Amino acid sequence: MTTVTNDGDEIREIDGGAVPQRFARGWHCIGLSRDFNDGNPHPVNAFGTKLVVFADSEGKLNVLDAYCRHMGGDLSQGTVKGDSVACPFHDWRWGGNGKCTGIPYARRVPPLARTRTWPVLDQDGLLFVYHDPEGNPPPAEVTPPRIPGALADDWTDWKGFKQTVVHTNVRELIDNNVDMAHFFYVHGSFPTFFRNVFEGHVAAQYMNGVARDDIRPPARPGEPRVLGNSSAAAYYGPAFMIDELTYHYDGFDTEAVLLNCHYPIDADTFVLTYGVIVRYSEHLDPGAAAKLADGMSTFINKGFEQDVEIWRTKTRIDNPLLCEEDGPVYQLRRWYQQFYVDAADVTPDMTDRFEFELDTTKPVASWQREVEENLARRSARQG
Repeated sequence: MTTVTNDGDEIREIDGGAVPQRFARGWHCIGLSRDFNDGNPHPVNAFGTKLVVFADSEGKLNVLDAYCRHMGGDLSQGTVKGDSVACPFHDWRWGGNGKCTGIPYARRVPPLARTRTWPVLDQDGLLFVYHDPEGNPPPAEVTPPRIPGALADDWTDWKGFKQTVVHTNVRELIDNNVDMAHFFYVHGSFPTFFRNVFEGHVAAQYMNGVARDDIRPPARPGEPRVLGNSSAAAYYGPAFMIDELTYHYDGFDTEAVLLNCHYPIDADTFVLTYGVIVRYSEHLDPGAAAKLADGMSTFINKGFEQDVEIWRTKTRIDNPLLCEEDGPVYQLRRWYQQFYVDAADVTPDMTDRFEFELDTTKPVASWQREVEENLARRSARQG
């Protein structure tokens, strides 16, 4: 899409495209399981509607449409009674299977008294809801994998777990999977290796990086100095990423896992969810590991805030103009499209294996010069 100017030059125009009104097919993490298992109904605005989450008498979590099929009362404002959630309007009670279990003032329950149930998965301390616009049950092969270290005795609990409402379409977040350069300019890290692999419903990113000496604060006395990190991050489906991290310190390494996931509220708004766990080791006792996890969560929170600020002011672009070092943006978006079409319309080019490793020679050389120049200017000012 171009425009020809009076002097004959062509100018590439931005094509914003239409924001899809359909929501992605797949598992979506809506939060920590323990936050829903307190005996109360909880509202969740997702997929253009409102849901209610509640636990039955055995602690099993259930998700239903929030609005009562009787007269439209909001079940999330009701109460849990036994194994059912009771509407605050007329006390109609709904079980986790979607059936009306009782109407205290009625002789019988109407045979058609059913509401929509949502498939749920309670795993690794996280609650997932499955969305499919066609209404099909979740295939076993797309079940999110178990997270290494989650709920294990030799790892911390989830730290810095946070949910943030972001006012843009979720594709902006997905694009980061292939965007090497923004890590340097937005997040202050320094990628030295960057590779993507897409196959089936999984989109992986492998990255090594070093710390930027020109922007990081000096280590406190007795605090280990981080030299860099290695990352193996993968989206399992459209909305759930596990990032297995190894932080390299002066003399030892530390393992961590970053959770990065989201669910849509509507076409232009989503909830970003993240948290971190850290493994204990001979270098990190439980107290030290928890302290490190808290520090990492603060750093990660800052990184996501930096992304949100970019998304807040940028425009949607369907035809980005790319250079060789920008990564496989169009291939990632083709992979992502599989979650927005009917299952029968998924094509091999959306799911066939695709691998791409960026040549980091030019960016690394450029970024090294920039860091060195910044350090020289800082030294001159201090001298």
